[in-house]
Formats: sequence, structure tokens, C-alpha cells
Amino acid sequence: MDTLTKPISAPRRRTTADTVYPILLLVSVTHLLNDMMQSVIPAVYPLLKAKFGFSFAQIGLITLVFQMTSSILQPFVGRYADRHPRPYSLAAGMCFTLAGLFALALAPGFAPILLAVALIGWGSSIFHPESSRVAQLASGGRKGLAQSIFQVGGNAGSAFGPLLAALVVIPYGQTSIMWFAPAALLAIGILRIGNWYKRQLNAATAAPVTATAAAAELPRRKIRRALLILTVLVFSKYFYIACMTNYFTFFLMDKFAFSVQDAQYSLFAFLAASAAGTVIGGPLGDRIGRKYVIWGSILGAAPFALMLPYAGSGSAVALAILVGLIISSAFSAIVVYATDLMPGRVGMIAGLFFGLMFGLGGLGSAFFGWLADRTSIEFIFRVSALLPLMGIITGFLPDVERKR
Repeated sequence: MDTLTKPISAPRRRTTADTVYPILLLVSVTHLLNDMMQSVIPAVYPLLKAKFGFSFAQIGLITLVFQMTSSILQPFVGRYADRHPRPYSLAAGMCFTLAGLFALALAPGFAPILLAVALIGWGSSIFHPESSRVAQLASGGRKGLAQSIFQVGGNAGSAFGPLLAALVVIPYGQTSIMWFAPAALLAIGILRIGNWYKRQLNAATAAPVTATAAAAELPRRKIRRALLILTVLVFSKYFYIACMTNYFTFFLMDKFAFSVQDAQYSLFAFLAASAAGTVIGGPLGDRIGRKYVIWGSILGAAPFALMLPYAGSGSAVALAILVGLIISSAFSAIVVYATDLMPGRVGMIAGLFFGLMFGLGGLGSAFFGWLADRTSIEFIFRVSALLPLMGIITGFLPDVERKR
């Protein structure tokens, strides 16, 4: 049997009646805390740039180090977790994040800042694959809903990070970053859900997990092509989001003379809209099909993204909110679509696509920082606005759900 479609041992399937909402909510809350602490990094870029005199290229390199340490390890951690689940690795990963926060708060220059963000990235690479396995184990078969509940926590945390940075870090300086340490300690406490996870693994029967009927019929070549298309779609989505997350504040300050705090509030609005959109994508994918959600999410954001660089101040923020709301619904659908193609490998697939998300975000940040130094902030927004048009290639994905 082909290695890509070969069933492997995994915990028994649940029915929809077995969806464990308390566990889903707890893992979502820890995702919120984890990503809130991580989102402090781009939120304090204006402060670090002013304090240390960094160039946009150096800002991009900070993000690149963080995103690459977050991304490179995730597929390997996920593959290992599929074969040897480690319930308490969730809390261990959060300890790396806690250490990174303290290091970032006290870092005296560029090199120590790179080390600090690398520690935070390592924490992320451990947290995401294993927590995705927990979410799917608690899904009761409603995988899109479970992935959305899990992912909305991360998006909400990414939204709150800039808001808290505007309220805490910007007024009180770099050392105030350590005030986020209680969030890490709270997350470590909540991640005692590892006890539940361990019980589920101990009680599970070794029933094979098989693909959907349509996915099982796909040859290896088509599965690989589908995964390549999904990778390109993640590229288009997260290169664009990297530009928005890391440079939208600079765009507003440069073009419309926004204050640092007002720009952070606007970034919070974009990220909050992204969190709201995530809630929609997973359940909608369960209902109408994930391929159509992916298509409508990425390509559907293109008109608003194209208008944003040419809009006035209020319209630019409003368009950013619309783009965040629409484009954010794709990721949950992409992850679940990929796990339908390769069942029983939830950790590896989650690690791969979360890793792609972080890695491409880092490359995008470095690229757009380099380009901004050579052109202008406004120019990189005109270029990045073309990326959602790549959503048109979703039409080449096989209809793995149609024949269920």
C-alpha cells in the first residue's frame, strides 16, 4: 500500500456526540496566551527601532529568526508526536516561551534580541503540533469546528498582543515585556490538560484511521500535487499577512501620520477581525466543503487588498478589517483538508502547515523589510496586495469531500 495513504495506528474515532468542548476551550485559551505573548515581538518593533536605531532590514531579520525557529522544528515535532505522543510537552514548550520573554525584556542589543525571539520560537514549535493533536482528539469528528476553536484562540492572542503592547510596553519601555510572564505561568497551569490527553491515549484502542472515500482513491501523485497547491496558498496568505502584521503600523504612521498607539489600535482591529473570521471558516468548511472555503477566503480578499494602498486613512483601516475577516477563514480549512488527505498524521500535518505559516511569515517580513528600505512602505503594500489573487489555483484541488 502506498505510504501516503497507508493507515497507521491512532486513537479511536469519536462521534460528534463525543465532542469535548471543555478541552477544546482550554486548548484554545492556551493558544490565545501563547500567541499573545508571541505577538508582542512585532508589536514592539517601533520601540526597538527607535531605541536601538534598527533598519527595516534588521527588523525583518528579527522576525525571520523568530519565524524560522518556530517553523523548522514543527514538522519534526509533529511527526514524533504522531508516533510517540508526549502529553506534558505542551507545558515544556511554554517554559521556553517564558524564558524568551524575560530575555527579550532585558536584551541590550541586536544579537541578544535574536536569541530571545529564538527561545520564543522554540516554544511555539513544541506547542502547536501537540496541541493540534489534542484539539482533533477532542473534536468528536467535527474537525473543522475543532480546528477553528483552536485557531481562534491563536488569532485572538495575536490581536491582543499589539493592544497590550500599546497599553503597557510602549508607555513603560522594553523591560515591561516581562509583565507578560504571568500569562505564561497561567498557560503552564492550564496545560495540565495533558492529564486528560494521557488518559485518552491510555484508553484508546489501536483502530486504524482511514482516508475519506475520495481521498483513498487518489494516487500518490495527486496527493502530492494537492499538498503543493495548499503550500502555495499558504504562501500567498502568509506573505500578505506578514506585510500587514509587521508593517501596517509603519504604513499608517508614514502615510497618515498616525501616532504609534493609534497605529497599534488599527493593527489590533485587523487582527481581531482575523480572529473573528477564523470562527467562521472551520464550521463552514464542515458544512459546505473546505475547498470552497479556501477558494472564497483567499481569492475573496483580493479586491479589498488591492484597494487598501490607495484608500484614505479611515477607509484603509476599514479595508484592513474586511481583508482580515475574509482571508483568515482559510487556514483551518487548509489544515483539515490536508489531514483528510493524510489521515493519522495530524501532528505532522499540523506541524508542517503551522511551520509553513511561521516560516513564510518570517521570510515575508524579511523580504518586505528589505524592499521597504529600497523603495517605500507604501510600495510594499501595493506589491503585497497582488498575493491574494493566487487563490485562483484552489480550483485545481481535488474534490476529496464530494464523494464522502
